[in-house]
Amino acid sequence: MDTLQHLIAGFGVALTPMNLLVAALGALIGTIVGMLPGLGPINGVAILMPLAFALKLPPETALILLAAVYIGCEYGGRISSILLNVPGDAGAIMTALDGHPMAQKGLGGVALSISAWSSFVGAIVATIGIVMFAPLLARWALAFGPAEYFALMCFAFACIAGLMGDAPMKAGLAAVIGLSLSCVGLDSNSGVYRFTGGDVHLSDGIQFIVVVIGVFSVSEILLMLEQQHSSSGLITATGRNLFNLKEMAHTWWATLRSSVVGFVVGVLPGAGATIASAMTYSMEKRLAGASGTFGEGDIRGVAAPEAANNASAAGSFVPMLTLGVPGSGTTAVMVGALSLYNITPGPALFTQQPDLVWGLIASMFVGNVMLLFINIPLVGVFTKILQVPNWMLVPGILAVSAVGVYSVHATTFDLVLMAALGMVGYLLRKQGMPMAPLILGFVLGDLMEQNLRRALSITNGELGILVESPISIGLWIAAATMLLLPPLVRRFTRGDKLA
Repeated sequence: MDTLQHLIAGFGVALTPMNLLVAALGALIGTIVGMLPGLGPINGVAILMPLAFALKLPPETALILLAAVYIGCEYGGRISSILLNVPGDAGAIMTALDGHPMAQKGLGGVALSISAWSSFVGAIVATIGIVMFAPLLARWALAFGPAEYFALMCFAFACIAGLMGDAPMKAGLAAVIGLSLSCVGLDSNSGVYRFTGGDVHLSDGIQFIVVVIGVFSVSEILLMLEQQHSSSGLITATGRNLFNLKEMAHTWWATLRSSVVGFVVGVLPGAGATIASAMTYSMEKRLAGASGTFGEGDIRGVAAPEAANNASAAGSFVPMLTLGVPGSGTTAVMVGALSLYNITPGPALFTQQPDLVWGLIASMFVGNVMLLFINIPLVGVFTKILQVPNWMLVPGILAVSAVGVYSVHATTFDLVLMAALGMVGYLLRKQGMPMAPLILGFVLGDLMEQNLRRALSITNGELGILVESPISIGLWIAAATMLLLPPLVRRFTRGDKLA
């Protein structure tokens, strides 16, 4: 009952004219930033944070603005992923696997609209979860130590191996390449430079934006140039712009399941949307079985990762608000924003700053409704990208990609590295190797290494700590199941067919 009263008071804060305007502005800015390849929510929030402080906005208003930008970026990241096969951020990688094939079939509008709907459902389910379970889930998240996180990363890689169905070896090799790229740079433990070749430009490692733009954007451009399309454009038939009730019903349970899984994963500090979207995509592919066309334009392959992506983003607010531990890189920036106002997030925040906490939670309901009404009507505008002639589209993609890469360190070395990785990505794609596991391996590699080292440092190198807790054991069993079960199922299925 107290929770309901607090939430009602929060809506009183969120529905003031100033906060409504700020939420709408943040949602629109977030959508635009999210659709630009390589920028993502961290950059969007980081850019607006000093502006919010300079304008002397009240802390609850500033936090509502940054939260609206955050969730808006999660919506916007799907646009370039679906239409151009260039993920706006790491969380949108899985959306491209079926979203872009749908666009190639003339169903770009349907893919965009169902992704907006799934994002809305995922975010609303997660926000309800914050209201109901925040303190409980915060305590549960504390049970995850470095050993449990390492097991979780291994489970994520097991899911990656299962993503490609008939090509697990290629998926595994791609993940290993991604892991290798993540090892480049300064070793944070020993201070030794690894795999830099003596080049100072690689001392900080390879930036995520350079890798994702190279292996996705540049390689996609090379594939587009290789194909002899007419000057009328890559895809001219965009079909209808909205999903129908049959398609919504077809994706409904996948959306709900993925929303719950995404929220739970989002509560884990550092796990993030990348793991959530990979896990749910793999889960739905398994559940679909022979009836699914995942990787070829299955609408559930768009709905599931989008729901998980946005649910995870909302779930990352739980550890931030209740424990003071950022649940993602973006919420880490938001913790920095609170520090500008001399506010320390943590358990006492709910009693010391109830208007701020519950105003933020209520604004997430409001912001997601705004984003749904912003994104659905604009689907027709977004799909017009597909009708741009190749001679305009290719240079445009390349220009936006180059600007995004150059903005990180302002060095031409990153542009050269982007081009080199793009050529490598192009050659790998010509051999049928999927790029999603490569990117996921790169994103998760550093987290995996750091948590393994922390776990082993606790026991002076004893590996037993990795299988001590029930959570770790459960995750190892789940990972083994993901690796061993699919080949057995395929083997028995082939045996039945031969019989």
